[in-house]
Amino acid sequence: MIEVENIHKSFGDTHVLKGISTTFEQGKTNLVIGQSGSGKTVFLKCLLGLFEPEQGNICYNGKYYADLSTDQRRDLRQEMGMVFQGSALFDSMTVEGNVMFPLDMFTRQTKAEMQDRVDFVLERVNLIDAHKKFPSEISGGMKKRVAIARAIVMNPKYLFCDEPNSGLDPKTAILIDNLIQEITKEYNITTVINTHDMNSVMEIGEKILFLKDGFKEWEGTNKEIFKTDNEAVTNFVYSSELFKKVRQMYIEERN
Repeated sequence: MIEVENIHKSFGDTHVLKGISTTFEQGKTNLVIGQSGSGKTVFLKCLLGLFEPEQGNICYNGKYYADLSTDQRRDLRQEMGMVFQGSALFDSMTVEGNVMFPLDMFTRQTKAEMQDRVDFVLERVNLIDAHKKFPSEISGGMKKRVAIARAIVMNPKYLFCDEPNSGLDPKTAILIDNLIQEITKEYNITTVINTHDMNSVMEIGEKILFLKDGFKEWEGTNKEIFKTDNEAVTNFVYSSELFKKVRQMYIEERN
């Protein structure tokens, strides 16, 4: 579980995060949405420990980040997995090498132990025969699955994903969403996903946090988002014709 308590973050005179408080529960897919410039990326970097808020605190399973020593913060970061927007794979490494990289860097496991773990996570993301391929030889969806495998290879307690469906076709995006949700539940991870993808919101949004201009504008579930009368949320959610039709169907059913 991650508890966020009234965090503020500024850069010079620009106040980016303005008193955000929320809770992300373990074993659930927690989504952060909002327009560009709403503070989503800065918020995610605060959760990762890359930025430290000037005010407020972040608590990870009962441990307040501000109270941790340098060594304890390093240990906490090793409990975090990250899936970057562009996958961020090393082009010069094979799929196997990319997934093994965190184990090689941060553990004292033997080569055989690392290989067993890499084989396991690649099988878990349905990439059984991709070990020796390079990123240039695989599809965008496969790259995202490699990125997920690398993110979970250290058995993280926390998984962070930044626009995991960026650049993917709708069918592949659904597969990635389902994979992230399955892994979250299977390993009881606290997962936080930054996304613009409303399909992700509706499919796996067990908790949704909507940011606007650095404030927490709304939070709820993917079932509750259709019911809200918050104008900022409805303007964001129903900006596409598809979701306008879904909204109208919901209203008609309710009446």
